[in-house]
Amino acid sequence: MRPEELQRYSRQIILPGFGTEGQERLRAARALVIGAGGLGSPASIYLAAAGVGTLGMVEFDTVERHNLHRQILHGDAAVGRPKLESAEERLREVNPHVRFAGHAARLTAENAGEIIGGYDIVLDGSDNFATRYLVNDAAALCRKPLVYGAIFQFEGQIALFAPHIAGPCYRCLFPEPPPPGAVPNCAEAGVFGALAGAVGSLQALLAVRHLAGIGEPPLGQLTRFDGLRWRTTRFTVPKDDNCALCGRKASITTLDPARYIPAACAAPPAAPADTMTPAKHDEDTPMEITAEAARDRLAAAADPPILLDVREPFEVEIGAIDGHRHIPLRQLPEAYETLPRDRPVIAYCHHGMRSLRAAEFLRSKGLGRAQSLVGGIDRWSLEIDPSVPRY
Repeated sequence: MRPEELQRYSRQIILPGFGTEGQERLRAARALVIGAGGLGSPASIYLAAAGVGTLGMVEFDTVERHNLHRQILHGDAAVGRPKLESAEERLREVNPHVRFAGHAARLTAENAGEIIGGYDIVLDGSDNFATRYLVNDAAALCRKPLVYGAIFQFEGQIALFAPHIAGPCYRCLFPEPPPPGAVPNCAEAGVFGALAGAVGSLQALLAVRHLAGIGEPPLGQLTRFDGLRWRTTRFTVPKDDNCALCGRKASITTLDPARYIPAACAAPPAAPADTMTPAKHDEDTPMEITAEAARDRLAAAADPPILLDVREPFEVEIGAIDGHRHIPLRQLPEAYETLPRDRPVIAYCHHGMRSLRAAEFLRSKGLGRAQSLVGGIDRWSLEIDPSVPRY
């Protein structure tokens, strides 16, 4: 190492058990971060600051304003730019000695093995189950340790999965993804920004420890942190001998694209199941309507639909579609009778999940022409009216 590197890492090198040997191992290592978002931001910053030799990142998205409260790689000036470009600039500022390797692509079954196989460790900062299972499977098949992290509202989880060194994999804990609609995503449920910083930083800590060869790897442990109740819980995750990926008779031996189809996430039902009757489907009125078709219907002089916003009040304050009527989804069972039964209804929410539940509920109550706006107000902003703020 050059003198400036020794100076940069001096406080790390003097740690018991770390030394120049640990720093040299770290300098020779290759770490891959999946995503430049809430987890990938702090994880990559601390990996770069610690002196990992090559820092890879997989990212295809652009920076949006609603990212900024937790995705600390990016500043306000980066809105609209590719995340990968913004991330590289920031990480080069953090440490110019680190080699940055950007992969400007969506991780797929076709490219995951090649990308992940080129690194020594993988840090998962993905935000959907399809990618999470793909990263886990590819890492296990490539015999690479995986630092798992996940956040939801005020809760975070972290673990090190390495079945090739006798530890469990993610499928040992969760053999299959949850069914569609079982788990809301962060766009629907929200997430505490500083929690992403905490979990992502711990991912970097686990990765640096592993790459530098210090400490015992916490195999078979899942740590859960509740940021609202300020409580940490550790769970034992045994290796499952019957695991489809890393068990004795594993059935997952390749990355089959059909196994990683993204599942939809939905909000809770609008009303308890015992208050709902089967939805009345009008064959001439599909359950969902596109943004373009909704615009045309709303502009029609004859039989104009009611535009029903089923989001929460704070969301309406951010932005709304002109001419809407607001009834939050949770209040719909008590307020649906105020809607005229002789007019069609187009319900919308943020991304189209809550509004689909609203349309199903309204049809079950006799409003047979109720529809849900596909993609919600977010799609409306992208395709119809860019003046409507995205969040």
